[in-house]
Amino acid sequence: MILRKPPYFDTFTCIAGACPDSCCKEWAVQVDDASAEFYRNLPGPLGDRLRRVLTEEDGDTVMAIENGRCPMWRSDGLCRIQAELGEEALCATCRDFPRLRHDYGDFMELGLELSCPEAARLILSAPYAPRVCVEIPGGEEPEYDQEAMDILLSSRETVLSILSDPTYTVPQALALGLLYGYQVQSQLDSGEEQSFDAASALDSVRGFLKAPDHRALPDFFAGLEILTEAWRQRLARPTSGAWTEEYRALAQYFVERYWLQAVSDYDLYSRIKFITASCVLIHLLGGNMAETAQLYSKEIENNLDNVEAILDAAYTHPAFTDEKLLGLLLTVSGT
Repeated sequence: MILRKPPYFDTFTCIAGACPDSCCKEWAVQVDDASAEFYRNLPGPLGDRLRRVLTEEDGDTVMAIENGRCPMWRSDGLCRIQAELGEEALCATCRDFPRLRHDYGDFMELGLELSCPEAARLILSAPYAPRVCVEIPGGEEPEYDQEAMDILLSSRETVLSILSDPTYTVPQALALGLLYGYQVQSQLDSGEEQSFDAASALDSVRGFLKAPDHRALPDFFAGLEILTEAWRQRLARPTSGAWTEEYRALAQYFVERYWLQAVSDYDLYSRIKFITASCVLIHLLGGNMAETAQLYSKEIENNLDNVEAILDAAYTHPAFTDEKLLGLLLTVSGT
């Protein structure tokens, strides 16, 4: 079985009490069955405390937040469970976060979640480099469509090369990624591969561009489920900044995380719109780019209902039209 991971993956370590945010804030933690049984049978004061805070929601065991934080959070920013029992006693959610794992059967991909501030720092500061590939034991016969996966794997490398190409400005690279994604969707639908001419693609859309609409995307996202007041305020008062090189790394992160997921339903169209709109929105909101991206991920990527709402909106909502997205990227204000 082949394991792929970004070069920075193994350098991640939790910065615990030095973290400017905390994965112990705002989120109720889903506890796996084995950990829940262990916690409920744990003797002593820690066990008593755990039994009081574990609840059942829709058949799952949850450690509900208290006063905006996990009840196991200590004032020094550390977890009481880890401090008293060691890291191995953490539930799977807390032990794994912010590490991502996508298992496709005959290969697996690892990554880090942007919603963790330290992971965001690594993701956004790393120059683009191919994933590290190693062979590990295990694996099984894949259930995916081999032809579709071959198309997605090959096209992902192409779009990553487009995004990292310094001959394009960041907005141009994002626009080209969107347009190339449409071509890959056509190939998934028909099986016919076409060459992609970047210069012609950019020229083909300039004729219908209009003045950018800076409110459509923030207004759409304001209608989704909101976790923090900080996010609500950012959406209400967007203040876009410069298109820095960090946005290339941001787009590459989204591509590496979501592109191959189209093998499950052959729908790359909604995912490339999701990727583009995510980068554009983060730019529109301004502020410290890493902090804005991390907050976006916390509010959106860690809420499956929000992700699904965006994927659905890619087909129907006016905020996601080419006119809106490309207008924000390729008009004078975008370039």
